[in-house]
Amino acid sequence: MPLPRVVGVHRDSPAGRAGLAVGDEIASLDGEAPRDVIAYQLLADRADVTVEVNRGGLTREVEVAKAEGEPLGVELHTALFDEVRTCDNHCEFCFIYQLPGRASPGGERARLRESLYVKDDDYRLSFLYGNFTTLTRFTEADLERVVTEGLSPLYVSIHATDPAIRAEMLRNRRGGVSLRWLRALLDHGVEVHGQVVVCPGVNDAEVLDDTLAGVLDEYPSLADVCVVPLGVSRFSGEARLRPHTPAEAAAVVDLVGEWQQTFTAALGRRVVYAADDYYLLAGRPLPPAEDYDGFPMCEDGVGLARELERAFAGAELADGRPREATRRGGFFAWVDGAPAEGYRAPRATGRAAAGADSGDATVRTGSRDVTVLTGTYGAQVLGPLLAGAGFDDVEVLPVENRFFGGNIGVAGLLVGEDLARVLAHQPSERRYLLADVCLSGGRFLDGTTPSDLPRRVEVVPTDGRSLHRALRS
Repeated sequence: MPLPRVVGVHRDSPAGRAGLAVGDEIASLDGEAPRDVIAYQLLADRADVTVEVNRGGLTREVEVAKAEGEPLGVELHTALFDEVRTCDNHCEFCFIYQLPGRASPGGERARLRESLYVKDDDYRLSFLYGNFTTLTRFTEADLERVVTEGLSPLYVSIHATDPAIRAEMLRNRRGGVSLRWLRALLDHGVEVHGQVVVCPGVNDAEVLDDTLAGVLDEYPSLADVCVVPLGVSRFSGEARLRPHTPAEAAAVVDLVGEWQQTFTAALGRRVVYAADDYYLLAGRPLPPAEDYDGFPMCEDGVGLARELERAFAGAELADGRPREATRRGGFFAWVDGAPAEGYRAPRATGRAAAGADSGDATVRTGSRDVTVLTGTYGAQVLGPLLAGAGFDDVEVLPVENRFFGGNIGVAGLLVGEDLARVLAHQPSERRYLLADVCLSGGRFLDGTTPSDLPRRVEVVPTDGRSLHRALRS
């Protein structure tokens, strides 16, 4: 098993005072070798930890004096020290299958990072980053660890509760029976958030209706279920995959609304929520902010527009603190080796892992001659929002995603190539703001960086408060 490598040591931390250094490889803590950052964090939470490190080919023990629960102060190069549990499903709608292939025209794959092609189905990444798992590789040992270590919440892809349809969609015969683990997790009090990716003609209409009925009958203790539309890139080779029509999107919105009433009558809560994309595609107004019940699935595009509006207007929680995301950037974060102590998911015991303070982005003030760059979906939200808030002189520039093509219009999948194409025709004297959601480790998905763009852009944290701060004069 490869050893976790230290990539950062916080100043004035126990690790820093003890002499741990960047480049050290951690072999064990108190004689135990952690297999992932979860086990590492549990060991590092202890008081006065003995850390065995490999440094320059030599092994030494470092005594770290610290209080119980005090962060060790070390950042590691990856979250999983053993091999990631790869996915053995072959879902036709999987976005990894919709990335450029080796023989793609124009050599697009050569420009993407190879790490993006790693397909995981690892419950640990579900806990750490909010990745969705199908549970087809889940085991009794995994269940025992989740329960005993309090690895909650988890995120589970449901897609269909009918065993035959789910097995067909996952292209895995275990897909028809693996939801038994969902039942087991819920029976042990694990908080689980569900997801249904709706593919037109496959699991929409009557199948979606049956799936939501199955949630009520079999999994009523699910925290919530988000219903999201299929994204289809130009690299998809699946003949039956296609984007939703506006009429189909409207049908999903109506069906979810009906089931919200049913769930509320039966359980006292809405449970199921449709992604913002459905309302935008159907030309329907978004539900009011209060209908999202605290925005539990905001990171999955459910209520993201309303949360942006609330944060832009300075909305705060009841205790006066601004809302902070509890999940990282999912798959695109972990494949780039997000620091081990940077994850936000708290264990069920209530103790949160410590993370480094990222600070506020420094931007120039003044909204004149400002252009906000975003995807085609984001422009439908930002345009009315800024105009309604008095920022009439701010331009919202939608960037068509030609790299992925298809119906891909979210800001998070913008690449440097498309931004460069649009910016090349824009005046150089304007300010250009870009949300950091399309960057991971400072790079776009195509491997380029903001410094490669033909115009200087100011990268702003992806939340309404940060955007307002960047625009205000």
